[in-house]
Amino acid sequence: MLRHVSWGVLPLVAGLFVLVEAVAQTGAIQSTASALQALVQASPGQASWLAGGAAALLSNVANNLPVGLAAGSLGQMAELPAQTRAALLVGVDLGPNLSVTGSLATMLWLVALRREGEHVSALDFLRVGALVMPPALIGALLLL
Repeated sequence: MLRHVSWGVLPLVAGLFVLVEAVAQTGAIQSTASALQALVQASPGQASWLAGGAAALLSNVANNLPVGLAAGSLGQMAELPAQTRAALLVGVDLGPNLSVTGSLATMLWLVALRREGEHVSALDFLRVGALVMPPALIGALLLL
């Protein structure tokens, strides 16, 4: 059973945690929290859409694990309404369904599929993700 574990993922996960801590040390998360809190004061609805959309996009660029950790820190630093917190969660959870690198779970599934002789290319995943993720994200954010 242990021989089927994707051990190469462990350094990746550790690196993602280090990445989040490095970003936090720069003050970027605190600055983002302050800006989001100001936007919430001006327009709570816009803040929720921006938070959810940004979390979704960033999850595809940097993976949803560090984005989720950063969003959690951001949520603790800023006094955000429930709608904006929920939008962050929706973005972190649905957003990474666009790219193969967006989610650790997706990467692990792709490794398992390849081991079984199946191949899903990044382009194939993107094609399906581009059809499915945006409507799901928009629909979920509309329901908040």
